[in-house]
Amino acid sequence: MKPIIKTILWLTVFSIAMGFLENSVVVYLRKIYYPDGFKFPLIPVSRDIATTEFFREVATIIMLIGAGVLAGNNKIQRLVFFLYSFAIWDLFYYAFLKVLLNWPESLFTWDILFLIPVPWVGPVIAPCIISLSMTLLTYILIYFQEKGRYVHITFFEGFLFIFGSITCIVSFIWDYIIYISKYGNDKGVWTLSSNKNMFDEVKNYVPQSFNWSLFGIGEGIILLAIVFIYLRLKKQ
Repeated sequence: MKPIIKTILWLTVFSIAMGFLENSVVVYLRKIYYPDGFKFPLIPVSRDIATTEFFREVATIIMLIGAGVLAGNNKIQRLVFFLYSFAIWDLFYYAFLKVLLNWPESLFTWDILFLIPVPWVGPVIAPCIISLSMTLLTYILIYFQEKGRYVHITFFEGFLFIFGSITCIVSFIWDYIIYISKYGNDKGVWTLSSNKNMFDEVKNYVPQSFNWSLFGIGEGIILLAIVFIYLRLKKQ
């Protein structure tokens, strides 16, 4: 077995295990806060649990970055192995939720995706699409690197990735920001220094519409960058 295949295999196993670990925490939280099943509006979370959740998300990202850094032999590998670990972790997180809780009901079920710096919400299929894009990028770059090509990401390609990613993130927080701007109170959004419960400012918030146009633009830009990389490396 080639060393790179062995590395990817172990990264996959690690990321699946991370997905189950993340899943188990969410199962516990949903049993406590949503005994009848998860649904919006969000139930306010006590400050100690909220702070723990915040740093748990930070710790998860650090662990995934660490996996990429330890597995990669160069900058490109460290980057794509982090993205790959993140993608597999996210995909299997939802797979395990489906197995254990029979949730989500469909790929278009709304979920709260992230808490930093504000809650991200969107249909389950959206982060899954991004995860598949990350996996595609990983296999393209690793494939050409194993072929002996000089693999790098140009400034323009990097700009496209960053711009596309930011656009997708904005699509995830769009509905929440619109709600806060219309119905938010003077207490503002929960932060680590807050004395109130997390989600107290949105305890009546039910997502209305996902900004598919914005998400589509962001995902399209990301895929365009991947196409540019593939065509450039193929010509070398």
